[in-house]
Amino acid sequence: MRRPRLVALLLVAAVGCGGSSDSVRYECVAPANPGGGWDLACRLAARAFTELGLVSENVRVTNLPGAGGGRAYVKAATSRSRDTGAFFTASPATTLNLAQGLFGSLDVHDVRWVAAVAAEAGVITVRSDAPWENLADLVADWRNDPGSVVVAGGSAVGSQDHVKVLLLAEAVGVDPRTVRYVPFDGGGEAVAALLGGFVNLHSGEASEVLPHLESGSARVLSVLSRARLSPPLDHLPTTFEAGIDVEWMTWRGFYLPGEVSDSVYDDWAERFTALAGSDHWAEVRAQYRLEPFFMAGSEFTDYVEEQVGAFLSLAERIGFVR
Repeated sequence: MRRPRLVALLLVAAVGCGGSSDSVRYECVAPANPGGGWDLACRLAARAFTELGLVSENVRVTNLPGAGGGRAYVKAATSRSRDTGAFFTASPATTLNLAQGLFGSLDVHDVRWVAAVAAEAGVITVRSDAPWENLADLVADWRNDPGSVVVAGGSAVGSQDHVKVLLLAEAVGVDPRTVRYVPFDGGGEAVAALLGGFVNLHSGEASEVLPHLESGSARVLSVLSRARLSPPLDHLPTTFEAGIDVEWMTWRGFYLPGEVSDSVYDDWAERFTALAGSDHWAEVRAQYRLEPFFMAGSEFTDYVEEQVGAFLSLAERIGFVR
């Protein structure tokens, strides 16, 4: 399943944004262009660190897109592996790429996973006039005729929106290999396809569909979560309430360069712990519709390693690769 991409990534890394910065001590690297989830996590954390006085200087944000996060990952594992002032954003998209071998020979152990500070839960959404009133109605039709249900997502085959619906299908007795998934370039396009009647379901996050829930043009059949979302979305039902053991949290987390010392790592873990526990961060989460989700240090490292293993097992069972 692995692909020989490390050489190409290393060549890209060699001409990227250089080594450790001399002029700016602290830097958050977002492995994508401005505007997405990785970029937002970087900017929110950088601002909060400064405003809370958890760092001695402002934190610069650098966008380093390429190879689905691979360009930044290679930086952290090679040319910037000892950069004590840098931290990099990550999410389940990162762990999915690692599980599929998309970062070449690099694996989950080549960087240091330091913390996750917020998350968005996955949701399954339909048009307001869809024939299914609840998740049980959908599951009954899906089991009977898997090919009749077409799912849209804002990311590629084998990525987050696809995999979360594969996990749901597997849990309710639908062969994941029969799932009809149509990838779009971003959540906005996928939602537009749903509202236009071109697909039956949208697999994404609540933030992508919130305006359409408020306007009444769409309904959430289920949140892929153990607990209900924070207000004003606490009325939405969850998979666990329906007796389906499927959870998808798009966590917003961070890793450090692979060769920083334990003391540097511990310092960053303490900073993220202070950030996540602050009233300021609670306000930031509420403003951006992010759910509480916090892990740091060895707990987060174990979580990431387990997730990569689970995704690898899923990929081997179903055979999805990119």
